[in-house]
Amino acid sequence: MIKRNKAYISKFIIHKVGNKFNDAKNVFSEDVVTFDEDSYKLMQPFLLKPFANLTESYRFSHHADISLNEINSYAQQVFKDENIFIEISKNSVKHLFEQSNSAQIKTGDVLIVLFDDIEYREANTQALGIFKIENKADFFQTYLENNSYDVFVQKGISTKKVDKGCLIINSQDDAGLTVLTVDNNNYDAQYWVNHFLNIKYADDSNRHTQVYIDLCKDFSEEVIKEEFGNQQQNQFLAQTIDFFKENETVNIHDFKESIFEEDNSKDLFDDYKKQFEDINGVLVRNQFAISQAVVKKQKKKIKTEIKLDTNIQIKLDIDAPDAAEEYLEKGYDEERKMQYYKVYFNEED
Repeated sequence: MIKRNKAYISKFIIHKVGNKFNDAKNVFSEDVVTFDEDSYKLMQPFLLKPFANLTESYRFSHHADISLNEINSYAQQVFKDENIFIEISKNSVKHLFEQSNSAQIKTGDVLIVLFDDIEYREANTQALGIFKIENKADFFQTYLENNSYDVFVQKGISTKKVDKGCLIINSQDDAGLTVLTVDNNNYDAQYWVNHFLNIKYADDSNRHTQVYIDLCKDFSEEVIKEEFGNQQQNQFLAQTIDFFKENETVNIHDFKESIFEEDNSKDLFDDYKKQFEDINGVLVRNQFAISQAVVKKQKKKIKTEIKLDTNIQIKLDIDAPDAAEEYLEKGYDEERKMQYYKVYFNEED
């Protein structure tokens, strides 16, 4: 997560990237942009807002030597010497152009931006941003002619979201510079993350927490829901989030003891964990520090609802993991030949 309250754009340049498969050439600017006040007020939040709530970060990678990763090298050079910003920006676009390995890769405007005073991990630092605008939005432009207004259509950059963007923060750990990235036009998952940036997830508490919660969500859907039904699935998810909220670390033994009453359920979880690791190519750690930022974000995405074929939905509170077991009762009505839920309560809100 970053904070952009004090961040400002110190250098900004626009180039156009082509595609070598359809003979679209790169077009380069020779100087940086000088903003007017209104343009700057729109541009700064447009570029930085997508990164404000990101919890997972990346690190640069290379099969031989990390110093050979092009974007990593360019960022390191700019942080050491801002005077080569324009040269580095052009080299970045040339590298992006070389990744257009199919005709479906879109051409577009590339914004290269140097930010100062971005807050990351309670310290202010620089960041290099690379943004690719692939889709232009239509908008109406009015004009006055012969004492009457007319209208025509123009294309421009929408201020709603960036198509692709990365933020390389001048903050390092043992694995190198911190990288944040977004891709809202994910038509080729390899193009931006793997080929252009060549990055991998950071091996930190954010990633460990995310992977474990993903494991639990998939286990709840594919095992608990299928074996025991919606009520038990939602109760499991609520108990999982509660465990993460109440603890600073996850120990898989303690987790299973807290969540599962039956040994059979623990065995099912262990078996599914191995399957999840194999299918997704990840390692689910048996012990790690919990990232509460990830827990808070994932909690909002988890839906604990029971949808019935009679057009009735029962929404359960994820912050009350024991409520479903204590106040919700499932049964079968012999007369109607239908299942039912009985809900206990004292008063309505």
